[in-house]
This record gives sequence, C-alpha cells and structure tokens, in this order.
Amino acid sequence: MKNLYQQTTFIMGTPDSRRVPADEGIEVAFAGRSNAGKSSALNVLTEQKSLARISKAPGRTREINFFAVREAVRLVDLPGYGYAKVSKSMKGEWQRNIARYLETRESLCGVVLLMDVRHPLKEYDQQVLSWCYSAALQTHVLLTKADKLKRGPAQAALLQTRKALERLHPEASSQLFSAHTRAGNEQLQQVLNHWLGLAPPE
Repeated sequence: MKNLYQQTTFIMGTPDSRRVPADEGIEVAFAGRSNAGKSSALNVLTEQKSLARISKAPGRTREINFFAVREAVRLVDLPGYGYAKVSKSMKGEWQRNIARYLETRESLCGVVLLMDVRHPLKEYDQQVLSWCYSAALQTHVLLTKADKLKRGPAQAALLQTRKALERLHPEASSQLFSAHTRAGNEQLQQVLNHWLGLAPPE
C-alpha cells in the first residue's frame, strides 16, 4: 500500500490551544498519556525518524504540534496527559488545553487515542473517550508497544479494550500497534485515509 504520509512536514507548535493554525480544512489528532508512544507512531506513520521529537522522559511534549500532510490536511500531536511528576498547575493547564481543543476545533474529524497495551483505559483515557463520543468524533484506539507482549496476551488486551469500548464509545475502532516492528502501520494508514478523504493507493 502506498504511504501517503511520507511528505508530511512540521507546521508549528504552541502551548496554547487558542493560538493555532486557521480552523479550516481537516485534521486528525493523536492523543494519549505521556509515554504512550504518540511521537513514535507519527514517525513510523510518516517514515521519518525525527518528524516528531521523541524523549525517554515522559511529559516532554508540552505543545500542540501541527503537521501538514498536504494542503488543508493536518495531523496534530497533542501533549501527553497524566504524567505524575509534572506540577498540578501545569498538568491542569495541559488538560484544559486538550479539552478546549477537542471541544472547539471545527476542522477536527477524528482522534487516534494511543494507550500502552500493558496499561490501557486509565481514568483520563476513559475521559477522552467520553469527550470524543459526546462530540460525535470518530475515534480509533491504538494499543501501542504490542511487541512488549506475546501474541496471546496482546490479543487478550485488544479484546478487553473492545469490550470496554462498547460501553465508553461504541463506535470507536481499535487495533494493536508497534512502532518498533511497524506492525499495524498499514491498518492505521487505512483508517486515516478514510477519515481524511485521501485518495486510495493506485
């Protein structure tokens, strides 16, 4: 399958959801707890090693980062949430920015919600799912770091997540993903192609 995301480029980063690119066109946001693997997933998706900055220190991404796939088509990397070592005031500001963005951004057509396959559906993950469901936002759950588990436990985590989604966001889809092995990358591309209305590969 032809990768339509290889030419993706960085547009801008901002800590304030009120200072963002014009609310036009269409975009998909990547959300998740700190260290869930958002930056790694974006780099694998776009086949670029350093499009999104990766840090071993959780909570390093503190801005909303915008990337252009093509004209008027964007991917958005949201700050990670739930990192315990950040001050309560900073954590609260991050979460208010994420909430404001999800609730008010007209060009937002869907959210890819990333969760570590070993620790899915934490409290704030469930809150984001509720926001997405109430806003009628398309949602795709990416269970990351699937290479850290053997096939059986990974599949069990996926089934458990799908069962929970029936309650939290019945219309959400889900899959396993590994940035390390690139497993699940084509499936993710197919979801994004559909959401963003990109031409299917010839």
